[in-house]
Amino acid sequence: MARMTSRAIVVGGSLGGLLAANLLSELGWDVEVYERVPDDLAARGAGIGTHEELLATLGRLGIAMEERLGAQVGDRVCLDRAGKVVHRTPWGHIMSGWANVYRPLKDRFPAERYHFGKAFERFEQDENQVVARFADGSRARADLLVGADGLRSAVRAQLFPGLEPAYAGYVAWRALVDERTLTAGLRRRLGNLYWFGLPPGEMFVAYPVPSRDGVPGHRDWNIVWYRPIVGDEALRDLCTDAAGRHHGPAIPPPLVRPEVTATLKRDARALLAPLLAELVECSQPFFQAIFDVESPRIAVGHVLLLGDAAFVARPHVGMGVTKAALDALCLYRSIEMHPESVAVALARYDRLRGEFGRRCIARARRLGAYIEARARPGRGWSAQQLDQDPERLLREVAASLKDIPELASEI
Repeated sequence: MARMTSRAIVVGGSLGGLLAANLLSELGWDVEVYERVPDDLAARGAGIGTHEELLATLGRLGIAMEERLGAQVGDRVCLDRAGKVVHRTPWGHIMSGWANVYRPLKDRFPAERYHFGKAFERFEQDENQVVARFADGSRARADLLVGADGLRSAVRAQLFPGLEPAYAGYVAWRALVDERTLTAGLRRRLGNLYWFGLPPGEMFVAYPVPSRDGVPGHRDWNIVWYRPIVGDEALRDLCTDAAGRHHGPAIPPPLVRPEVTATLKRDARALLAPLLAELVECSQPFFQAIFDVESPRIAVGHVLLLGDAAFVARPHVGMGVTKAALDALCLYRSIEMHPESVAVALARYDRLRGEFGRRCIARARRLGAYIEARARPGRGWSAQQLDQDPERLLREVAASLKDIPELASEI
Protein backbone atom coordinates (compact mmCIF):
# COMPACT_ATOMS: atom_id res chain seq x y z
CA MET A 1 0.00 0.00 0.00
CA ALA A 2 1.32 3.41 -0.94
CA ARG A 3 2.13 5.97 1.73
CA MET A 4 -0.84 8.08 2.76
CA THR A 5 1.20 11.19 2.01
CA SER A 6 1.58 10.32 -1.69
CA ARG A 7 -0.11 12.89 -3.90
CA ALA A 8 -1.16 12.81 -7.56
CA ILE A 9 -2.24 15.51 -10.00
CA VAL A 10 -4.50 14.34 -12.83
CA VAL A 11 -4.66 16.72 -15.79
CA GLY A 12 -7.88 15.98 -17.67
CA GLY A 13 -11.19 15.14 -16.04
CA SER A 14 -12.68 12.92 -18.73
CA LEU A 15 -13.00 9.13 -18.54
CA GLY A 16 -9.30 8.27 -18.46
CA GLY A 17 -8.56 10.90 -15.84
CA LEU A 18 -11.48 9.82 -13.66
CA LEU A 19 -10.53 6.14 -13.91
CA ALA A 20 -6.97 6.94 -12.82
CA ALA A 21 -8.13 9.31 -10.07
CA ASN A 22 -10.58 6.82 -8.59
CA LEU A 23 -8.13 3.93 -8.69
CA LEU A 24 -5.27 5.96 -7.17
CA SER A 25 -7.64 7.06 -4.42
CA GLU A 26 -8.26 3.38 -3.68
CA LEU A 27 -4.54 3.07 -2.93
CA GLY A 28 -4.78 5.84 -0.34
CA TRP A 29 -3.28 8.57 -2.52
CA ASP A 30 -4.42 12.17 -2.26
CA VAL A 31 -5.63 12.96 -5.79
CA GLU A 32 -6.68 16.25 -7.38
CA VAL A 33 -8.22 16.40 -10.87
CA TYR A 34 -7.86 19.50 -13.05
CA GLU A 35 -10.17 19.88 -16.04
CA ARG A 36 -9.73 22.60 -18.67
CA VAL A 37 -13.40 23.19 -19.52
CA PRO A 38 -15.48 25.22 -17.07
CA ASP A 39 -18.56 23.01 -16.91
CA ASP A 40 -19.65 19.42 -16.44
CA LEU A 41 -18.78 17.03 -19.29
CA ALA A 42 -21.81 14.75 -19.03
CA ALA A 43 -23.53 16.27 -22.07
CA ARG A 44 -20.56 15.39 -24.29
CA GLY A 45 -19.50 12.25 -26.08
CA ALA A 46 -21.36 9.59 -28.02
CA GLY A 47 -21.83 5.83 -28.05
CA ILE A 48 -18.99 3.55 -27.00
CA GLY A 49 -18.32 -0.15 -27.08
CA THR A 50 -17.42 -2.06 -23.95
CA HIS A 51 -15.19 -5.02 -23.22
CA GLU A 52 -15.05 -7.42 -20.31
CA GLU A 53 -11.92 -5.62 -19.13
CA LEU A 54 -13.70 -2.26 -18.92
CA LEU A 55 -16.65 -3.77 -17.07
CA ALA A 56 -14.28 -5.49 -14.63
CA THR A 57 -12.44 -2.22 -13.93
CA LEU A 58 -15.71 -0.40 -13.31
CA GLY A 59 -16.81 -3.29 -11.10
CA ARG A 60 -13.62 -2.93 -9.05
CA LEU A 61 -14.82 0.62 -8.32
CA GLY A 62 -18.29 -0.59 -7.38
CA ILE A 63 -19.90 0.57 -10.63
CA ALA A 64 -22.18 -2.08 -12.11
CA MET A 65 -23.03 -2.10 -15.82
CA GLU A 66 -26.74 -1.96 -15.12
CA GLU A 67 -29.42 -0.98 -17.62
CA ARG A 68 -28.70 2.76 -17.44
CA LEU A 69 -25.06 2.09 -18.37
CA GLY A 70 -25.24 -0.63 -20.98
CA ALA A 71 -27.48 -2.03 -23.73
CA GLN A 72 -27.10 -5.61 -24.88
CA VAL A 73 -26.92 -5.62 -28.68
CA GLY A 74 -27.69 -8.63 -30.87
CA ASP A 75 -26.18 -9.86 -34.14
CA ARG A 76 -24.07 -7.81 -36.51
CA VAL A 77 -25.74 -7.45 -39.90
CA CYS A 78 -24.25 -5.93 -43.07
CA LEU A 79 -26.64 -4.61 -45.73
CA ASP A 80 -25.84 -3.77 -49.32
CA ARG A 81 -27.16 -0.70 -51.14
CA ALA A 82 -30.46 -2.41 -51.95
CA GLY A 83 -31.00 -3.51 -48.35
CA LYS A 84 -30.07 -7.16 -48.89
CA VAL A 85 -28.19 -8.94 -46.08
CA VAL A 86 -24.67 -9.71 -47.33
CA HIS A 87 -23.34 -11.07 -44.02
CA ARG A 88 -24.64 -11.75 -40.52
CA THR A 89 -22.66 -12.85 -37.48
CA PRO A 90 -23.52 -13.39 -33.80
CA TRP A 91 -22.41 -10.58 -31.51
CA GLY A 92 -24.21 -9.96 -28.23
CA HIS A 93 -21.88 -7.29 -26.81
CA ILE A 94 -22.83 -4.58 -24.35
CA MET A 95 -22.78 -1.10 -25.87
CA SER A 96 -22.82 2.02 -23.73
CA GLY A 97 -22.59 5.78 -24.01
CA TRP A 98 -19.78 8.11 -23.02
CA ALA A 99 -21.95 10.09 -20.60
CA ASN A 100 -23.33 6.90 -19.05
CA VAL A 101 -19.84 5.90 -17.92
CA TYR A 102 -18.66 9.42 -17.09
CA ARG A 103 -21.47 10.18 -14.67
CA PRO A 104 -20.92 7.35 -12.13
CA LEU A 105 -17.14 7.86 -12.27
CA LYS A 106 -17.58 11.58 -11.66
CA ASP A 107 -20.13 11.07 -8.88
CA ARG A 108 -17.82 8.61 -7.15
CA PHE A 109 -14.90 11.07 -6.99
CA PRO A 110 -14.98 13.79 -4.27
CA ALA A 111 -16.44 16.96 -5.81
CA GLU A 112 -14.07 19.21 -3.86
CA ARG A 113 -11.09 17.50 -5.50
CA TYR A 114 -12.35 17.95 -9.07
CA HIS A 115 -11.48 21.42 -10.37
CA PHE A 116 -13.19 22.85 -13.48
CA GLY A 117 -11.80 25.68 -15.59
CA LYS A 118 -8.14 24.84 -14.85
CA ALA A 119 -6.16 24.98 -18.07
CA PHE A 120 -2.81 23.24 -17.68
CA GLU A 121 0.16 25.19 -19.04
CA ARG A 122 3.34 23.37 -18.07
CA PHE A 123 5.06 21.26 -15.46
CA GLU A 124 8.43 21.35 -13.72
CA GLN A 125 9.96 18.34 -12.04
CA ASP A 126 13.03 17.31 -10.10
CA GLU A 127 14.09 13.96 -8.70
CA ASN A 128 11.52 14.13 -5.91
CA GLN A 129 8.33 15.84 -7.10
CA VAL A 130 6.51 17.54 -9.97
CA VAL A 131 4.80 20.93 -10.05
CA ALA A 132 1.92 21.66 -12.42
CA ARG A 133 1.24 25.28 -13.41
CA PHE A 134 -2.12 26.51 -14.72
CA ALA A 135 -3.24 29.41 -16.86
CA ASP A 136 -4.81 31.25 -13.92
CA GLY A 137 -1.44 31.45 -12.18
CA SER A 138 -2.11 28.67 -9.67
CA ARG A 139 0.09 25.66 -9.22
CA ALA A 140 -0.02 22.23 -7.58
CA ARG A 141 2.77 20.00 -6.28
CA ALA A 142 2.67 16.21 -6.17
CA ASP A 143 4.61 12.97 -6.40
CA LEU A 144 2.99 12.08 -9.71
CA LEU A 145 1.39 13.93 -12.63
CA VAL A 146 -1.01 11.94 -14.82
CA GLY A 147 -1.52 13.47 -18.26
CA ALA A 148 -5.00 12.32 -19.27
CA ASP A 149 -5.85 15.34 -21.40
CA GLY A 150 -6.73 13.62 -24.64
CA LEU A 151 -5.85 13.92 -28.31
CA ARG A 152 -4.35 17.43 -28.06
CA SER A 153 -2.59 16.72 -24.77
CA ALA A 154 -0.69 19.70 -23.36
CA VAL A 155 1.26 17.33 -21.10
CA ARG A 156 2.38 15.25 -24.09
CA ALA A 157 3.31 18.42 -25.98
CA GLN A 158 5.75 19.38 -23.24
CA LEU A 159 7.23 15.89 -23.00
CA PHE A 160 7.63 15.55 -26.78
CA PRO A 161 7.68 18.94 -28.54
CA GLY A 162 6.74 18.63 -32.20
CA LEU A 163 4.84 15.36 -31.81
CA GLU A 164 1.48 16.10 -33.45
CA PRO A 165 -1.56 13.92 -34.19
CA ALA A 166 -1.31 12.51 -37.72
CA TYR A 167 -4.43 12.89 -39.87
CA ALA A 168 -5.50 9.53 -41.34
CA GLY A 169 -7.17 10.91 -44.49
CA TYR A 170 -10.78 10.36 -43.44
CA VAL A 171 -13.44 11.55 -41.00
CA ALA A 172 -16.09 9.93 -38.86
CA TRP A 173 -19.55 11.40 -39.19
CA ARG A 174 -21.34 10.82 -35.89
CA ALA A 175 -24.79 11.25 -34.43
CA LEU A 176 -26.91 10.11 -31.49
CA VAL A 177 -30.60 9.76 -32.30
CA ASP A 178 -33.20 9.49 -29.54
CA GLU A 179 -35.10 6.31 -30.37
CA ARG A 180 -38.35 7.95 -29.21
CA THR A 181 -38.11 10.41 -32.12
CA LEU A 182 -38.18 7.60 -34.68
CA THR A 183 -41.34 6.21 -36.20
CA ALA A 184 -42.66 2.96 -34.77
CA GLY A 185 -41.97 1.26 -38.09
CA LEU A 186 -38.33 2.35 -38.18
CA ARG A 187 -37.79 1.30 -34.56
CA ARG A 188 -39.25 -2.12 -35.32
CA ARG A 189 -37.07 -2.63 -38.42
CA LEU A 190 -33.91 -1.52 -36.61
CA GLY A 191 -34.66 -3.89 -33.75
CA ASN A 192 -31.73 -4.61 -31.47
CA LEU A 193 -29.03 -5.24 -34.07
CA TYR A 194 -25.61 -3.81 -34.87
CA TRP A 195 -25.91 -2.60 -38.46
CA PHE A 196 -23.11 -2.23 -41.02
CA GLY A 197 -23.03 -0.62 -44.45
CA LEU A 198 -19.89 -0.85 -46.58
CA PRO A 199 -19.95 1.49 -49.59
CA PRO A 200 -16.67 1.25 -51.54
CA GLY A 201 -13.88 2.68 -49.38
CA GLU A 202 -16.24 3.58 -46.53
CA MET A 203 -17.74 2.08 -43.38
CA PHE A 204 -21.10 2.81 -41.73
CA VAL A 205 -22.16 1.39 -38.37
CA ALA A 206 -25.24 1.98 -36.20
CA TYR A 207 -26.21 0.36 -32.91
CA PRO A 208 -28.39 1.10 -29.88
CA VAL A 209 -26.91 2.53 -26.67
CA PRO A 210 -28.47 3.61 -23.37
CA SER A 211 -30.07 7.03 -23.58
CA ARG A 212 -28.09 10.02 -22.39
CA ASP A 213 -30.90 10.83 -19.96
CA GLY A 214 -30.02 7.71 -17.95
CA VAL A 215 -33.65 6.55 -17.77
CA PRO A 216 -33.90 2.74 -17.87
CA GLY A 217 -35.57 1.59 -21.06
CA HIS A 218 -34.70 4.72 -23.04
CA ARG A 219 -32.24 4.21 -25.90
CA ASP A 220 -30.35 6.25 -28.46
CA TRP A 221 -29.06 5.04 -31.81
CA ASN A 222 -25.34 5.70 -32.24
CA ILE A 223 -24.30 6.36 -35.85
CA VAL A 224 -20.72 6.41 -37.15
CA TRP A 225 -19.91 6.79 -40.86
CA TYR A 226 -16.23 6.75 -41.89
CA ARG A 227 -15.68 8.62 -45.15
CA PRO A 228 -12.45 9.55 -46.96
CA ILE A 229 -11.71 13.23 -47.51
CA VAL A 230 -9.42 13.75 -50.48
CA GLY A 231 -6.98 16.61 -49.92
CA ASP A 232 -6.35 19.15 -47.19
CA GLU A 233 -8.57 21.73 -48.88
CA ALA A 234 -11.59 19.43 -48.71
CA LEU A 235 -11.07 18.96 -44.97
CA ARG A 236 -10.57 22.69 -44.54
CA ASP A 237 -13.86 23.32 -46.32
CA LEU A 238 -15.68 20.92 -44.00
CA CYS A 239 -14.22 22.74 -41.00
CA THR A 240 -15.33 26.19 -42.21
CA ASP A 241 -18.54 27.63 -40.81
CA ALA A 242 -21.25 29.63 -42.59
CA ALA A 243 -19.46 32.90 -41.75
CA GLY A 244 -16.30 31.69 -43.51
CA ARG A 245 -14.32 31.11 -40.33
CA HIS A 246 -12.01 28.09 -40.38
CA HIS A 247 -11.84 26.03 -37.18
CA GLY A 248 -8.70 23.98 -37.71
CA PRO A 249 -9.09 20.17 -37.84
CA ALA A 250 -12.31 20.14 -35.78
CA ILE A 251 -15.39 22.35 -35.97
CA PRO A 252 -17.95 22.57 -33.12
CA PRO A 253 -21.02 20.47 -34.11
CA PRO A 254 -23.49 23.42 -34.10
CA LEU A 255 -21.33 25.25 -36.67
CA VAL A 256 -21.32 22.54 -39.35
CA ARG A 257 -22.88 24.22 -42.37
CA PRO A 258 -26.42 23.06 -43.28
CA GLU A 259 -25.44 22.33 -46.86
CA VAL A 260 -22.68 20.00 -45.62
CA THR A 261 -25.12 17.86 -43.63
CA ALA A 262 -27.63 18.02 -46.49
CA THR A 263 -24.98 16.55 -48.79
CA LEU A 264 -24.28 13.78 -46.29
CA LYS A 265 -27.96 12.82 -46.15
CA ARG A 266 -28.19 12.87 -49.94
CA ASP A 267 -25.14 10.58 -50.11
CA ALA A 268 -26.77 8.26 -47.57
CA ARG A 269 -29.76 7.82 -49.86
CA ALA A 270 -27.44 7.05 -52.76
CA LEU A 271 -24.96 4.75 -51.00
CA LEU A 272 -26.63 3.07 -48.04
CA ALA A 273 -29.47 0.61 -47.59
CA PRO A 274 -32.84 2.40 -47.28
CA LEU A 275 -33.10 1.40 -43.60
CA LEU A 276 -29.76 2.99 -42.77
CA ALA A 277 -30.37 6.06 -44.93
CA GLU A 278 -33.66 6.62 -43.12
CA LEU A 279 -31.84 6.60 -39.79
CA VAL A 280 -29.29 9.14 -41.09
CA GLU A 281 -32.17 11.34 -42.28
CA CYS A 282 -33.45 11.51 -38.69
CA SER A 283 -30.07 12.61 -37.28
CA GLN A 284 -28.20 15.85 -36.63
CA PRO A 285 -24.73 14.69 -37.68
CA PHE A 286 -21.34 16.18 -36.89
CA PHE A 287 -17.89 14.89 -37.79
CA GLN A 288 -14.49 14.26 -36.29
CA ALA A 289 -11.30 13.90 -38.29
CA ILE A 290 -9.50 10.62 -37.60
CA PHE A 291 -5.97 10.81 -36.20
CA ASP A 292 -3.16 8.57 -34.99
CA VAL A 293 -0.91 9.49 -32.05
CA GLU A 294 1.98 7.27 -31.00
CA SER A 295 4.12 8.53 -28.11
CA PRO A 296 7.71 7.26 -27.98
CA ARG A 297 7.42 6.90 -24.19
CA ILE A 298 4.50 7.24 -21.80
CA ALA A 299 6.36 7.80 -18.52
CA VAL A 300 9.19 10.27 -17.93
CA GLY A 301 10.33 11.04 -14.40
CA HIS A 302 7.24 11.77 -12.30
CA VAL A 303 5.01 12.32 -15.34
CA LEU A 304 3.00 9.74 -17.26
CA LEU A 305 0.55 9.75 -20.15
CA LEU A 306 -2.70 7.80 -20.07
CA GLY A 307 -5.53 7.07 -22.50
CA ASP A 308 -5.65 9.26 -25.61
CA ALA A 309 -2.85 11.43 -24.28
CA ALA A 310 -0.53 8.43 -24.66
CA PHE A 311 -1.81 6.74 -27.82
CA VAL A 312 -4.74 7.44 -30.11
CA ALA A 313 -5.75 4.47 -32.25
CA ARG A 314 -8.35 4.82 -34.98
CA PRO A 315 -11.78 3.91 -33.58
CA HIS A 316 -12.04 0.62 -35.53
CA VAL A 317 -10.51 -1.27 -32.60
CA GLY A 318 -13.44 0.03 -30.53
CA MET A 319 -11.52 0.21 -27.28
CA GLY A 320 -10.62 3.83 -26.56
CA VAL A 321 -12.30 3.78 -23.16
CA THR A 322 -11.25 0.19 -22.45
CA LYS A 323 -7.62 1.08 -23.20
CA ALA A 324 -7.84 4.03 -20.81
CA ALA A 325 -9.28 1.71 -18.16
CA LEU A 326 -6.48 -0.80 -18.68
CA ASP A 327 -3.92 2.02 -18.53
CA ALA A 328 -5.37 3.19 -15.21
CA LEU A 329 -5.51 -0.36 -13.87
CA CYS A 330 -1.89 -1.01 -14.87
CA LEU A 331 -0.86 2.19 -13.06
CA TYR A 332 -2.79 1.03 -9.99
CA ARG A 333 -1.15 -2.39 -10.01
CA SER A 334 2.32 -1.01 -10.70
CA ILE A 335 2.14 1.33 -7.69
CA GLU A 336 0.58 -1.41 -5.57
CA MET A 337 3.54 -3.65 -6.41
CA HIS A 338 6.15 -0.90 -5.87
CA PRO A 339 4.65 1.51 -3.31
CA GLU A 340 8.01 2.91 -2.21
CA SER A 341 9.31 3.77 -5.68
CA VAL A 342 7.35 5.82 -8.20
CA ALA A 343 10.24 5.40 -10.65
CA VAL A 344 10.07 1.59 -10.58
CA ALA A 345 6.28 1.62 -10.81
CA LEU A 346 6.31 3.96 -13.80
CA ALA A 347 9.01 1.94 -15.57
CA ARG A 348 6.69 -1.07 -15.39
CA TYR A 349 3.74 1.01 -16.59
CA ASP A 350 5.76 2.44 -19.50
CA ARG A 351 6.89 -0.99 -20.65
CA LEU A 352 3.54 -2.76 -20.46
CA ARG A 353 1.18 -0.06 -21.66
CA GLY A 354 3.58 1.26 -24.26
CA GLU A 355 3.67 -2.08 -26.05
CA PHE A 356 -0.12 -2.45 -25.83
CA GLY A 357 -0.64 1.04 -27.28
CA ARG A 358 1.69 0.43 -30.21
CA ARG A 359 -0.09 -2.82 -31.06
CA CYS A 360 -3.49 -1.10 -30.86
CA ILE A 361 -2.37 1.53 -33.35
CA ALA A 362 -0.99 -1.07 -35.76
CA ARG A 363 -4.25 -3.04 -35.71
CA ALA A 364 -6.41 0.07 -36.12
CA ARG A 365 -4.34 1.27 -39.08
CA ARG A 366 -4.79 -2.11 -40.74
CA LEU A 367 -8.55 -2.06 -40.23
CA GLY A 368 -8.84 1.45 -41.63
CA ALA A 369 -6.35 1.09 -44.48
CA TYR A 370 -8.98 0.56 -47.20
CA ILE A 371 -10.68 3.85 -46.21
CA GLU A 372 -7.41 5.78 -46.09
CA ALA A 373 -6.49 4.35 -49.49
CA ARG A 374 -9.47 6.13 -51.08
CA ALA A 375 -8.10 9.46 -49.88
CA ARG A 376 -4.46 8.65 -50.72
CA PRO A 377 -4.57 6.40 -53.79
CA GLY A 378 -0.97 6.98 -54.87
CA ARG A 379 0.68 5.19 -51.96
CA GLY A 380 0.86 1.73 -53.52
CA TRP A 381 -1.61 -0.08 -51.30
CA SER A 382 -1.48 -3.88 -51.23
CA ALA A 383 -4.46 -6.13 -51.94
CA GLN A 384 -4.56 -7.06 -48.25
CA GLN A 385 -4.75 -3.40 -47.23
CA LEU A 386 -7.55 -2.76 -49.73
CA ASP A 387 -9.59 -5.75 -48.52
CA GLN A 388 -13.16 -4.71 -47.64
CA ASP A 389 -14.59 -8.18 -47.12
CA PRO A 390 -17.76 -7.88 -44.97
CA GLU A 391 -17.17 -11.17 -43.15
CA ARG A 392 -13.70 -10.08 -42.03
CA LEU A 393 -14.74 -6.58 -41.01
CA LEU A 394 -17.78 -7.71 -39.02
CA ARG A 395 -15.53 -10.15 -37.20
CA GLU A 396 -12.55 -7.88 -36.58
CA VAL A 397 -13.93 -4.36 -36.00
CA ALA A 398 -14.25 -3.72 -32.24
CA ALA A 399 -13.56 -7.39 -31.50
CA SER A 400 -13.25 -8.70 -27.94
CA LEU A 401 -9.74 -8.51 -26.57
CA LYS A 402 -9.65 -12.27 -26.03
CA ASP A 403 -10.17 -12.68 -29.79
CA ILE A 404 -7.21 -10.45 -30.71
CA PRO A 405 -4.03 -12.49 -30.08
CA GLU A 406 -1.61 -9.59 -30.39
CA LEU A 407 -3.51 -7.58 -27.75
CA ALA A 408 -4.74 -10.35 -25.45
CA SER A 409 -1.14 -11.38 -24.85
CA GLU A 410 -0.37 -7.90 -23.50
CA ILE A 411 -3.17 -7.67 -20.92
